Amino acid sequence: MSFLKKLFGGGNDKPAAGGDKVLGEESYKGFLIKAIHMPAGSEMQLAGTIEKEIGGELKTYRFVRADRMSSKEDLVAIALSKGRQIIDEQGERIFS
Repeated sequence: MSFLKKLFGGGNDKPAAGGDKVLGEESYKGFLIKAIHMPAGSEMQLAGTIEKEIGGELKTYRFVRADRMSSKEDLVAIALSKGRQIIDEQGERIFS
């Protein structure tokens, strides 16, 4: 468990489903997109989650991209944009 905390930035003030620190979130087409904090040295790696309740069960899809940035604002904007793109391309199939 400590490995996952280190990998995904454990010990944060606003945890997502997996205990990740949420930097920003947005509702989009019935999904909830969250930009999450994923440290990568002195920068942050682009990462987020997409959530949706289906049949009474909360489904979560995690995405991590190779992009790294030092600006929290840029990370949030790009992570939310990437989440919208994933939803537009795949919809609920991301949970399959």
